[in-house]
Amino acid sequence: MSNSAAPPALPDATGTGNVLRLAVAQALAGANSVVVFATGAVIGNRLAPDPALATLPISIFVVGMAACTLPAGRIARARGRRTAFLAGTGCGVLVGLLAALAVVLSSFWLFCLATFFGGAYAAVVLSFRFAAADCVAPERRPRALSAVMAGGVFAGIIGPQLVSHTMDLWPSHVFAATFLAQAAVAALSAVVLLGVRLPGPSRAEISGGRPLIEIARQPRFVTAVLCGVVSYLLMNFLMTAAPLAMHLCGFTQDDANLGLQWHVIAMYAPSFFTGRLIARFGAPAVVAAGLALTAVAATVGLSGLDLAHFWAFLVLLGLGWNFGFVGASAMVLECHRPEERTRVQSLNDFVVFGTMAIGSFSSGGLLAHYGWDVVLWVSFGPLALAVAALGLAAASRPAPAAG
Repeated sequence: MSNSAAPPALPDATGTGNVLRLAVAQALAGANSVVVFATGAVIGNRLAPDPALATLPISIFVVGMAACTLPAGRIARARGRRTAFLAGTGCGVLVGLLAALAVVLSSFWLFCLATFFGGAYAAVVLSFRFAAADCVAPERRPRALSAVMAGGVFAGIIGPQLVSHTMDLWPSHVFAATFLAQAAVAALSAVVLLGVRLPGPSRAEISGGRPLIEIARQPRFVTAVLCGVVSYLLMNFLMTAAPLAMHLCGFTQDDANLGLQWHVIAMYAPSFFTGRLIARFGAPAVVAAGLALTAVAATVGLSGLDLAHFWAFLVLLGLGWNFGFVGASAMVLECHRPEERTRVQSLNDFVVFGTMAIGSFSSGGLLAHYGWDVVLWVSFGPLALAVAALGLAAASRPAPAAG
């Protein structure tokens, strides 16, 4: 691999400043996603023409993530990552404004359109982790990646509190004020991102690198993508249904908000040390721990319908997602050359979110027709598949790609 293909080196202070800004932006943007997940199924249940469509707005959110991942990657490759970031925050402002209007007009389909733009915003936000890795020396990349993900801890505090303190400010239109506040938070995130200083795309990056099909055939890449898919798919699949399941069990919106707050904190808090765990034990071992925690979460969910069971389930699910997804993302970093990074990273995210959309669409229907226990039992199939892939990868001992 030619050194000219590598991204230009940044001074340590600039790289550290970028990671800090990206972590703050991650916190603010993550709060936007939490608002959608905390309210989407509840508002959907209120506005949808059929109860089975209650979780459709959250499924549309995931479709937005999948549909906009590759375009966001193209913008980053042609115009630089910061341009893609600012386009994403524009979508973040739009989701808040459209969702507020949808609540006022009682329009289910307008609310679904709003959540599509929310997914577009989330797709861009999830590329923050890879941008942080580009800012630092190779040996510091897992820690930079996990440091940005750690910003989500504050999203877990900001998002639910935003819902709890604003949902009744406009009594005739519950949650409308919440979405207006969400738009303001997205605008603040854009201000933070204006200070990010990243190198522009190199000529080698614009021209390409190896064909994607060649990269995608690497056994380690296949394993990384599969583990990322399962980790994110199950987190979304189960978390989408959980607030509505709590509602159907007679718990309040505040109960659901508090559960989601600790879920999101659990999703991101381990990121303060996940990078160190990856450096010490390797990404596959961290992914395996994440899959095990997700299995424990589903088992806890099956053990009862008390509020404590729901809360413990959500916390364990968040921990499992962190280890699984951050570990899988670190594996992706080992599968591409520097000039291929935006193409490969956006391909990874496209596959993850595209597959996740399928699971998200099925969540509401399963809950409505078969109940919470069936939703939980279904999760064990994908977990077994991911564990098998990790085992095969370990047995074959694939060599890391150059880069």
